[in-house]
Amino acid sequence: MFTALEIVTTVIVGLMVGVEFSVAFVINPILNALPDDSLVRGRAHGGRMLGAVMPVWYIGSLILVAVWAIAGWQQPGAGLVVTAGALLIVSVVMSLLLLVPINNRGKTWTAENRPADWKQQMNRWDRFHYIRVAVIIAAFALLVAALA
Repeated sequence: MFTALEIVTTVIVGLMVGVEFSVAFVINPILNALPDDSLVRGRAHGGRMLGAVMPVWYIGSLILVAVWAIAGWQQPGAGLVVTAGALLIVSVVMSLLLLVPINNRGKTWTAENRPADWKQQMNRWDRFHYIRVAVIIAAFALLVAALA
């Protein structure tokens, strides 16, 4: 049962990392190459869609890692799992304090109502997102290492 928890947790976190990586390095660069009106619409739609799914995924991943850390406290690699959990906490705090406020504004934008500084706000979100992606990649790597 413990092995199943380790595998399920690692897969769930790995998929989350993959989605966030693709947003940073595939989806947003594609959207950024579009004309401004299409770019705003695409990013707003993505913000609405992923804004509904990702909080559950982040919190669910954190819960799974916490269960793994508690259940495997005496197992080799427990320190790696705890550190991965701490990094996931950092990613959730970053999300709530830095990314979600920008996302909540951006998901309502249209070509007609976007603010004058919309590009600066999107660039700021992107910079914070790159940092968050690095944090969750590190958490995922630690979980993989804990499996070894």
